[in-house]
Amino acid sequence: MADDTQAAIDRAAAAIAAGQAVVYPTETVYGLGAAATNREAVDRVFAIKNRPRDKPLSVAFADIDHAQQHTEPTDRELAFMQEFLPGPVTVIVDRKPTLPEVLTDGRPRVGVRIPANDTALALCKAAGPITATSANRSGEPSVCEPAALPAAVRDAVGAVVDTGETPGTESTVVDVSAGKIHRRGSEVDRIESWLDDHTV
Repeated sequence: MADDTQAAIDRAAAAIAAGQAVVYPTETVYGLGAAATNREAVDRVFAIKNRPRDKPLSVAFADIDHAQQHTEPTDRELAFMQEFLPGPVTVIVDRKPTLPEVLTDGRPRVGVRIPANDTALALCKAAGPITATSANRSGEPSVCEPAALPAAVRDAVGAVVDTGETPGTESTVVDVSAGKIHRRGSEVDRIESWLDDHTV
């Protein structure tokens, strides 16, 4: 990893540790990250995005073992995670109490992201778990390059990790237990095939 990218990750990790939100790249779009175990930091993400509280935030982790420290996937969900993660997929699983209710508006389940992006994974390893939501204002287009960040977002974050343009297709959100896709995005055909082949 380039020295300047590592320095940007270090600055972002320090900002997250201080309770701030940061902008970081993924294999889909730029994300808005803050300490997912810190209620006040999660509140800040909702405020920056102007996001309704009943629209849950997903959480990004460095790897599946890291995710299992804060979530409780079933055997079937874990098999799915092992097949598709890291990757542009959000998997809905039961959360542990270490993840505050504010993330999910009190619901027992949370979206898990393990981005297939070295910079995002390095940030998750250094500062995670972190929120995984697009770095835009609610209802506005997702951001594929930092130059397109809304001023309200740029001015509100503690750091921006800029690695250039991202591909742009958002992650597919899937509830494996229910066999249901909540948002169609990357790799949706392969996901549907897996769900068909692994029916309960």
